Amino acid sequence: MASLDIDPDKVCFVVARFRELEEEDLIEDPDATEEEDPDIDHEEAFDGLEGGEEELDPLREELEGFIEALPEDEQIVIVALAWLGRGDYDIEEWDDALEAAADQHNERTAGYLLGMPRLADFLEEGLVAFGLSCVDFDENRI
Repeated sequence: MASLDIDPDKVCFVVARFRELEEEDLIEDPDATEEEDPDIDHEEAFDGLEGGEEELDPLREELEGFIEALPEDEQIVIVALAWLGRGDYDIEEWDDALEAAADQHNERTAGYLLGMPRLADFLEEGLVAFGLSCVDFDENRI
């Protein structure tokens, strides 16, 4: 049986903050953009990130800082969980998802995640695959 090697509250914190960004229109509306290419290589998605510095909203900075402060293994789990929730992998392929996320891990992980339309939905779906939910999430526990 697959195990989730991250405190679900950390994932739920990312979900909650990402939803706040969406509400403030700081995240692109996925319905207003082209659908994601299901054939895109994960490596290409990471490589496509721009390295330039831009002014960020304080909420986005907080979320990016939170993700960057996570240990590398937890960043990898969050990426794999997003891919699981997006349907790139199923729960039986969890180890493959983790391996792929580890192979692609770099210092741009936070930017990659925050650039993913519907990240909150994907993370919640990933948690559901583990029988978990953000329903009882309390930010004060983080």
